[in-house]
This record gives sequence, structure tokens and C-alpha cells, in this order.
Amino acid sequence: MHFARQTFTYIRQAITVAILVCVSSGTALSADDHLSLPTNAHAKSYGSGWECDRGYREKLGACEAVKIPDNAYATDATYGQGWACKRGFKENKESCQSINVPEHAYLNSSGDRWECNRGYQNKDDICAKIAVPLNGYLSTSSYGSGWECNRGFRAVKTNCVAVKVPANGYFVEGGYGSGWECDRGYTVDGENCVAVRIPTNGYFAGSSSRRGWACERGFRIKGETCAKVTVPENAHLDYSGNNWECDRPYRKQRDACVLP
Repeated sequence: MHFARQTFTYIRQAITVAILVCVSSGTALSADDHLSLPTNAHAKSYGSGWECDRGYREKLGACEAVKIPDNAYATDATYGQGWACKRGFKENKESCQSINVPEHAYLNSSGDRWECNRGYQNKDDICAKIAVPLNGYLSTSSYGSGWECNRGFRAVKTNCVAVKVPANGYFVEGGYGSGWECDRGYTVDGENCVAVRIPTNGYFAGSSSRRGWACERGFRIKGETCAKVTVPENAHLDYSGNNWECDRPYRKQRDACVLP
């Protein structure tokens, strides 16, 4: 019985020591710690030690007041100067300068710069009205001219000029090229779309071929026709299907395949 009571006493002492260790390593400060806190400081919310109050910065073990200029406020950041300008002001050296918002403009969401209203563009720090030409409309981009042309028109300098689409062609969007392409089965010939004449054993290839057509597998272009590929002995059609190559280990020699 005596042994059990003694064992219980040892366990209780061990638990007490563990609790004291946890408390000393936590965020709570002892009376001595409080006495060592500099003015305008407080215990850290985590870990040990202290940190300066808002509006103060640590310097040589003390908390020195941050010099906050007019139209600014103190920040909690441990880096930088410790202050930031209020909305409508921007930093200028050690002060906060008022942002001059021009006519037809507004402060952006962060409040540190201005942007022009829709229909206006920033030109030399003023918001100038965008001159939208006939057959054009205001664009959503903040770059460029500020306007785009309606479908069927293209920008030429400061105007929107109608695209002349030939017969058997159609309008395409884009700021370069002719502004039109030919329907399937037709190819570009100057300012016109002409029908592609596809020879026997050929097929329409569109812009992938200069002629607008290509030969089927086993045939090759010969003038304006598709001629059958003559495959010699010990050879086969190549990857394109429009020519031949020798089987291994044969080598090509003129129009035949011979052993090396």
C-alpha cells in the first residue's frame, strides 16, 4: 500500500513538471518578462519574445514611433517604411501627394492611380475622347486606337473601309491579309476566286497546295495531271505515297533498286 501511494506521488510530480515546462515555452510571459518589455511593445501572439505596437518599429531594442506623413496611415508590416498613403494619394519620397484626377476619369479600385472613362483614352495625362469612325465601334481594349471596325470592314489608318469580297469568296476577320478567302473548291487568282480544276486521280487540297489539288496515293503530279507511280522491283511507295524508295538492303540507282 505504501509503495502504491509513493508511485502515485511520483506520477503527480512528473505531471506538474511537464505542465510548468509547457507554460514556460508558450506565449505567456512571466513577471520578469513583462518588466523587460520596452515601451510601446507587446508579447508576440505566437512563439516567445515581443514586438512593437502598431505605429512603432524596433530600433536598437526599443520601439521608436514611425513618422507618418499627412494623408497616410500606419501599417503592421515589419518591412518597408511602416506607413502607406490613403486612398486618393500616392507616395512621393517621404510624403503622400494628392492624385490629380483629370476630367472624364476616375480613381481605380486600389485608389492609387486613375483611369479614363469608357470612350476616352489617356493621352499626355489627360483623357481624350476616342474618335470612332463610321462603321466602327468602341473596343474593350485599353491599348491601340480604342476602336474596331464592324464585320465586313477593315481599319485603314483612321477609317473603316469595306472589304471587297469576290464571287465564291467570304469575309474573314483579321488585321492582315486580303480580308477574304475563297470557298472550298476555289483558289485565289489575283482579286478573284477561280474554280480548282482537279485532274483524274487527284483531290482538292486547298491552301496546302499551290495548285489547290494533290494526287492520290500511288500517283504523282505531272504537269496538270496525276501520273501513276511506277514502282520498280525490290521497292515500295514512300511515306508520301507519291514516290518510291528501295527495300533494305537495296540502294536506288537511277530507276532501279540494286544490291550494294
